[in-house]
Amino acid sequence: MGTGPFAVPTFQALLRSPHTVAAVVTRPAHTPSGRRPPPNPMRDAADAAGVPILAPERINDPDAIAAVAALSPDLLVVCDYGQILSPAALGVVPYGGIILAGDASTGASVIHMTPALDAGNVIAVRETPIGIAETAAELERRLAEMGVDAVLEAIDRLTAAGPGITPGVPQDPARVTRAPRLAKADGIVDWSLPAARIERMRRALEPWPRTTTFLHAGADRPPVRVVLEDVAVVDESPAGHAAEPAVAPDIVPGSILAADDAGLVVACGEHTRLVVRRLVPEGKRCS
Repeated sequence: MGTGPFAVPTFQALLRSPHTVAAVVTRPAHTPSGRRPPPNPMRDAADAAGVPILAPERINDPDAIAAVAALSPDLLVVCDYGQILSPAALGVVPYGGIILAGDASTGASVIHMTPALDAGNVIAVRETPIGIAETAAELERRLAEMGVDAVLEAIDRLTAAGPGITPGVPQDPARVTRAPRLAKADGIVDWSLPAARIERMRRALEPWPRTTTFLHAGADRPPVRVVLEDVAVVDESPAGHAAEPAVAPDIVPGSILAADDAGLVVACGEHTRLVVRRLVPEGKRCS
């Protein structure tokens, strides 16, 4: 069960494994409004592999559950799907379901699915450090590949334990954190934050909602919303940007301190500085 690109490497690995992929359950090829739906990499991968596709509007409807049950599957592998399965949907398979969840700060984990959201035992884990300049999109691609071995390990552990028995480590409810749903407004820079925080924000919000700010061209012209495509924290050490203006206490965060071929040096909170090396008007991409 999957829709987005994160699920594709795991799907392809399962095709190469000793297990049989009975079908791919994915998002419908149309939207309720009739508008063209966004790309569906899992549908494309299933078509290319000749695997049957189920695309119910709601996976928990009785007809959708019956269609899945008719395949007599042993296990549901859910990754980047987009719908939450009900107990009835999980109940059609003897081994239940496992879900592959990427954590942008730790790695990838496979958990056994329960009626409570993301609350089952952790069956397999892969950890990785985040690159110093790595964006969320780059990290997601690495996690998708890392998750492949974790899923295969989880399936082996489940089949070794037998139906009705869940191996793995129970989750600690006291350590649960939630990832909020991002909105476009979350990408607007608050220049009162330290430069290092804004630099992390730029990497974390790629490819959406992206990190944006406003350039004011004058009192008689509306501000232009621009996307920060490449930024770096200005080195405050003596060997760094010694020629750049210092951030005096009376400088308003967001003020441009210098501009040259290297970019714009912008004042940030806590007297830090950020160099914007590339920006483009919103809605465009830099070539």
